[in-house]
Amino acid sequence: MMERVAVLSDIHGVLPALEAVLAEPDVRDAERIVLTGDIAAGPLPVETLDLLTSLGDRAVWVSGNGDRALVEDNGDSRFVSAWAAQQLRPEQVALLSSLPATAELAIAGLGRVLFCHATPRDDEEIVLVDSRAERWAEVLEGVRDDITTIVCGHTHMPYVRLVHGRMVVNPGSVGMPYGLPGAHWVLLGPGITLRRTPIALEPACTRLATESAFPGAAEWANEYLRRTASAEKAIEVFGPGDGRG
Repeated sequence: MMERVAVLSDIHGVLPALEAVLAEPDVRDAERIVLTGDIAAGPLPVETLDLLTSLGDRAVWVSGNGDRALVEDNGDSRFVSAWAAQQLRPEQVALLSSLPATAELAIAGLGRVLFCHATPRDDEEIVLVDSRAERWAEVLEGVRDDITTIVCGHTHMPYVRLVHGRMVVNPGSVGMPYGLPGAHWVLLGPGITLRRTPIALEPACTRLATESAFPGAAEWANEYLRRTASAEKAIEVFGPGDGRG
């Protein structure tokens, strides 16, 4: 059983944010680092994957819809995801194509924990902190009774919620945060602690603009690092996706 597990979600190829989180003492000391999808679809995809693969067996990988998009590589290269797909080395494409949809760990104080990207059954479904209990029952149908905690990403908004006798956790996003600026992640064991690592925004944006070959890197950094969308705006945009009236 693991004593401490760090969970990083939705890194989106933002290497400066990832480096800052990996430098956190609690992340360095964690027995496992779980990556809950949308790992490399962003301005520094190759470098992000190289850093994460250097973690070896400490890293537990889960696929997200953004990772599938990189493997499929059928988009318009004017957009960062399609551009990123064209940068990957063959072994990186193979890695992403092999990732599982879910992972499980036994963690002290929490028991069996299930990790996924959006929901346990689908990597694009929308559930939010204020989604109805009926919606949660729908997306968690089929999850084994011994799973006490579900950790999911996808919507980039950190929260912890008790629903139908289970804890549901969203770490938020390392690279494209909504709500507060900074790199969001979560530490598990023996409890659940939402964490936020401050990022020096100007150096990070400058680094993305200068180190990435993506033609729109400066604009992308300005949109997703400097102009962090509010949680309220994100819920307004994502809300209809969970079937609310």
